[in-house]
Amino acid sequence: GSLGMDLATAIDITLLDNRPHKVPTGVVGPLLINGQPYGALLLGRSSSSLKGLFLLPRVIEKDYTGEISIILQTSFPSVHVPKGSRMAQVVPLQQITDNRSVLAHEHGSGSLGSTGGLALLTVSLATRAEVTISIDHEGEHKTLLAFLDTGADISIIS
Repeated sequence: GSLGMDLATAIDITLLDNRPHKVPTGVVGPLLINGQPYGALLLGRSSSSLKGLFLLPRVIEKDYTGEISIILQTSFPSVHVPKGSRMAQVVPLQQITDNRSVLAHEHGSGSLGSTGGLALLTVSLATRAEVTISIDHEGEHKTLLAFLDTGADISIIS
């Protein structure tokens, strides 16, 4: 059988520029399979791409309760998309992690943006990654204990 389920547009829309456009589908979450909520990937159909319409892929969380919309974009405006056009595919995903979450929350009907708390990666400045490195250059060999740090455009060995 098919890996995913098709989603169609709930309205007529004409894309007059090459900006992304949010298009409703009339389908409301959560996505239930055998009574269990599933997350999903929302992907474009190859037939849509061949027509010059591109769907921006996204994740649908298993606890999302709002209307599922698709984001369409074209490089060649103006393009008319009639109501009922099958533009997207929903590919269900089983949750592969346990149900515990560092910042437990429900997504509800918030879409197209983060609906959860802030996640931060922190590194203690009191300790740094130390590594023993060997450097060979022009016949000289040095072994030293190095402190490592990295930034957006640079790596530092001190």
